[in-house]
Amino acid sequence: MNNTKSEVIQYISDTYGVSPEFLWENSLDCAAIRHTDSKKWFGVLMNNISKSKLGLDSTEPVDIIDLKCDPLMIGSVIDGIGFLPGYHMNKEHWITVLLDGTVPAEKIFPLIDLSFELTKKVKKNRK
Repeated sequence: MNNTKSEVIQYISDTYGVSPEFLWENSLDCAAIRHTDSKKWFGVLMNNISKSKLGLDSTEPVDIIDLKCDPLMIGSVIDGIGFLPGYHMNKEHWITVLLDGTVPAEKIFPLIDLSFELTKKVKKNRK
């Protein structure tokens, strides 16, 4: 496992107390990162995705994380290098981040926090 991916997984574990969950027996290359209470996803880790499937000019495999993002921020976050439109997710609400060292882990952590906040269960006020 590369260093950035390890740092991201460790950050999620330390900050939110969750580990990647491999939900599909036939796909151990994909894991959900979910809230402990609502089970809503706030991240998806995918391994060995061809860069060409992400719109990049290479067939080299790369590990990625998909994170929910504020639609108003997506245009300023996506750079076509390390931050990309959500792969296999709604591109209006999700981004993909390469975990190959292109993006330092420290730049990914705030996006993980944002994704967590955007997907957490909202408590209804009772009157």
